[in-house]
Amino acid sequence: MKKSHLQALSIGIAAWAAFSCNEKSTEDQSTNSKEVTAKEILGNPEYQAISYEGYRAKSREIQPSIAQLKEDLKILSAMNIKVLRTYNVQFAHASNLLKAISELKSEDKSFEMYVMLGAWIDCQNAWTDLEPNHEVESEQNAGEIDRAVALANQYPDIVKVLAVGNEAMVKWATSYFVQPAVILKWVNHLQSLKKEGKLPKDLWITSSDDFASWGGGDPLYHTEDLAKLAKAVDYISMHTYPYHNSHYNPNFWRVPIEESKWSEMEKVDAAMIRAVDFAKSQYDSVKNYMKSIGVNKPIHIGETGWASVSDGLYGPEGSHATDEYKQARYYQLMREWTNEAGISCFYFEGFNEPWKDANNPIGSENHFGLFTETGQAKYVLWDMVDQGIFKDLTRDGNPITKTYDGNKESMLKTVLVPPANY
Repeated sequence: MKKSHLQALSIGIAAWAAFSCNEKSTEDQSTNSKEVTAKEILGNPEYQAISYEGYRAKSREIQPSIAQLKEDLKILSAMNIKVLRTYNVQFAHASNLLKAISELKSEDKSFEMYVMLGAWIDCQNAWTDLEPNHEVESEQNAGEIDRAVALANQYPDIVKVLAVGNEAMVKWATSYFVQPAVILKWVNHLQSLKKEGKLPKDLWITSSDDFASWGGGDPLYHTEDLAKLAKAVDYISMHTYPYHNSHYNPNFWRVPIEESKWSEMEKVDAAMIRAVDFAKSQYDSVKNYMKSIGVNKPIHIGETGWASVSDGLYGPEGSHATDEYKQARYYQLMREWTNEAGISCFYFEGFNEPWKDANNPIGSENHFGLFTETGQAKYVLWDMVDQGIFKDLTRDGNPITKTYDGNKESMLKTVLVPPANY
């Protein structure tokens, strides 16, 4: 995420009610009896993916307990989520999450969850009072890679992807970005470990970054090292955020004159279709660049999402992009597209994380979750609440209930129409 990345060291549901997530098919139950690889998981709509960090507090110094992580895992599993993405191994969160998954698998042989494990990468002097040196990498990176390798080897049945860096090459990440050569170095290192038998041979290695970093935008990124990196990874993990672009590149977002006489909700629904078309165009731009350099590898969406609350660039005084209705429409439309197209979509994110903009409780970065930090299900999940999917599940003792007390009329009053483009 753009804003939170610039403010912190790192950032840390399912098919849209397609079937009852309480039912387990024979095929699902037998999956744990065989080794499932990244190649089989990624692009398979039976393995819905999401970004997850379980922080409840305004500081990551307050780490979620294993018991709290297991609560979240049961909630996500009930939604048929089977793949989680994490962002760093500097804190205890990732290792505790893997332990929590392992314990749940021991307690319930039908429980199935896999992880795309992130290793955070920085430049020299990142997140300090010194000037970031984007030509030299942080001395912390080697330790981060070593920790990720150790966890991948400790939990080979769970860790199926290892991602080197998160938006680590995109140049708007001015606090910490590195050159592609740094990511390439570590990807090559990990691929060598696989060849030497020091990492599982079926573990897929990638880097998860903005679409522009993967060559889909400014030609400034079209470097020899990026081409080498594209050839070194097992697949491309790209990010796309129409939500942010509703401010930075708003032409797609604004209401065109031909829709001027439509109802307010018709205008909103049309804008959300254009938002998904915008995401598709960024995906295609990466695909086209890869083709131009002779790379034919899977391309999946490592991150995309839509906030439900904002007081800034995307709220009532900004692009009017933010509310639970639009979040729900984006989620539904993105799942429909990516499921049909065979694209994994690590939707951002499972739960709100209030640490991301701790001094501004209504800042958008705190509100990308499909659940609030107290476990309320946002509008996108109301149907699942009605179906009883979350029956007897809790978050920190709170039952899973609907936001707005389930009053759709109250929720709809918060929906703002995008600005006019005429």
